[in-house]
Amino acid sequence: MQALDAGDLSGAVQAYKNVLSDDPGNTEAKLGLAQAELLQRVQGMDPQQVRKDAAEKPADVAAQIAAADLDLVGGHVDDAFGRLIDTVARTAGDDRDAARVRLLELFEVVGADDPRVVAARRALARALF
Repeated sequence: MQALDAGDLSGAVQAYKNVLSDDPGNTEAKLGLAQAELLQRVQGMDPQQVRKDAAEKPADVAAQIAAADLDLVGGHVDDAFGRLIDTVARTAGDDRDAARVRLLELFEVVGADDPRVVAARRALARALF
């Protein structure tokens, strides 16, 4: 938490990983790690460019993933989940897996008990099968 408060995202990620190596079941550390990794990913992004790329290139999985990260950081949880579920539904292979994995990571940030995660998990299952 001290590293996060100081804006040291790399330090926070490492500190959470250290806690998890000693205590793999520590749910608070899992949540902290997921949040720190998300903040690390969006650091330095140009939000306008990311959103423009996602809008202009709906088939670009990397653009959709980046936009979903920004959506989540901005508090637009349903938008982030919906964007990635749609991407999973219309892709295959490695692209599909990349979108699915990022969606699962975002579920960790929000928390498994959140009703939006529960609904998105059902939607993901429909998209996959």
